[in-house]
Amino acid sequence: MSTSFRGTGVALVTPFQIDGSIDFDSLSKLIDHVVNNGVNYLVVLGTTAETPTLSNVEKKQILAHVVKHNAGRVPVVCGMGGNNTSEIVHLIGEYDWTGVSGILSVSPYYNKPTQEGIYQHFKAIAQACPLPIILYNVPGRTSGNILPATAVRLANDFEHILAIKEASGNMKQCMEYVQVAPAHFSILSGDDDLIVPQAAIGFDGVISVAANCFTKDFTTMVNAALNGDFVSARAHHYTLLKGIDLLFAEGNPAGVKCVLKEMNICGDTLRLPLVNVSENTKSAIQEYLKGF
Repeated sequence: MSTSFRGTGVALVTPFQIDGSIDFDSLSKLIDHVVNNGVNYLVVLGTTAETPTLSNVEKKQILAHVVKHNAGRVPVVCGMGGNNTSEIVHLIGEYDWTGVSGILSVSPYYNKPTQEGIYQHFKAIAQACPLPIILYNVPGRTSGNILPATAVRLANDFEHILAIKEASGNMKQCMEYVQVAPAHFSILSGDDDLIVPQAAIGFDGVISVAANCFTKDFTTMVNAALNGDFVSARAHHYTLLKGIDLLFAEGNPAGVKCVLKEMNICGDTLRLPLVNVSENTKSAIQEYLKGF
């Protein structure tokens, strides 16, 4: 397996000011927090970044800020996906990719293409994109599933398709991915609560939401699991499990931003249609953090 995207990637949130504008100072603070606590690479403009609510100008500003503030400390991956293939191809040609190590591209959502449609979509992206590509399979959000055979076909046809973020939660499918993946193709988890068992079956790492806030413990857990130390990994897993559940209790990234506010890293402002967690969930998060 390739080690290009091994370990822990973190899907960064986008901090906002109270008025809804981007809080670049807090974004800098978040980058320092996750890099200093052991993440292997940054993922910008993913789902956790509330990317559907960002303008194209804002997306470019965020990417440029992350690249500049990161200053080459760890690789940067940029989310670049959607359900309009020609628009993604256009944007790939428009963006400044200086300092970016790859793109993360989600399977088309809502319009529910066939496996052949998924293949042709990513073929067009691969032909347009000069960077390494991580496919992203998240059927719970897209209503479509990238089957292992389709991902393998893409990886074999395009050598710069280097990985897939697999977030189906289907462990049987996860095992099939590991079994059929080409040598250069990494299998990455998209489920923070499953990475320890997934590492046991052969996954190469994770693109994590929880690593925004529980960074040191989470990266320690992932490193232990990838090194085969499942006694240590399991202990961290059960320490973090309740916290991970709370992060997603009322949607992502509302839970993460609640924790980050408690940590004084950024505020908890979200853009509609997302809203803050309820007082009950907020209290549960505060209680968990006391023990944590």
